[in-house]
Amino acid sequence: MSARTITALLIFSTGAALLAGQSPNSNPLHRQYREGETLVYRMNGINETWHYSIQADGIVKKDPSGAFFEEYRWSKMETAGQPLPLSAQSSEFRQRLSLDPSQNPSVPDFAKVDPKLIGPIADFMTFYSDLWLAIKTGQLTKPGDHFYVPNGTPNSWADGSHVLLGQSAIDFDLTLKSIDKASQTAVLVVRHVPPAKSTIQLPAAWMQTPVGDRPNNWVGVQKEQDGKFTASVGEETFIDEIDLSLIDGKILKATMDNPVKTIERSCQDQALTQCSDPKSHVILRKIEIVLVQ
Repeated sequence: MSARTITALLIFSTGAALLAGQSPNSNPLHRQYREGETLVYRMNGINETWHYSIQADGIVKKDPSGAFFEEYRWSKMETAGQPLPLSAQSSEFRQRLSLDPSQNPSVPDFAKVDPKLIGPIADFMTFYSDLWLAIKTGQLTKPGDHFYVPNGTPNSWADGSHVLLGQSAIDFDLTLKSIDKASQTAVLVVRHVPPAKSTIQLPAAWMQTPVGDRPNNWVGVQKEQDGKFTASVGEETFIDEIDLSLIDGKILKATMDNPVKTIERSCQDQALTQCSDPKSHVILRKIEIVLVQ
């Protein structure tokens, strides 16, 4: 599992940093749910050389406590214009998301889905988590309003066998970019940025040198089949732009620009001291969702 699929889940450690927020009626980003409402999103993704599209079909439901949520199923995945079949188990998977500020985001069980779905599920959750955080803080009410949520807590995607170390850490920088009263829409920009101080585990001295403008916030060490180790370190950022309806608060469209600037070395030892010369590599990902129904 990559850093980009886990970064969306960092939202869970921000709870202590949040303000109490405003009442729903005074928050222009508030989501007004209607039980039974259906939503269909089309996602287009570029993950370096892999281009794909996939559909998420959702319905608004209410749980026994009276809390609203959106339940999505994934289908119609395509790559290079050709259908890309998903496992039967994936067709039974349902992703629960909510913009209700009283409902904390929850991590889906990735073990129950086709590996090809992990990226789309996590990216979809990133958009919802960003908007949820903006609603939760209640600090964005007019164009230009800005709010910073320090987080910095490292998250891990290491599996202990192939990926021996995998960590990233981010802060959240939220801005209400615009409000268009004529079209009843707003634009939210959320930047996922490296913390001012590195909090990730950097096992080798050469990993301390910043790849970008801030301390490195992304690291990965993989054990290869030949017994060598591939070690990478760098700077990961997200810029998410979300267009939403001011009428009911649902997401109309959203884009994600997710570059990871890294240097990579092939190492003979797990301590990462006997390594090849560093090679620069930029991982580029772009994600777009559009409400089609």
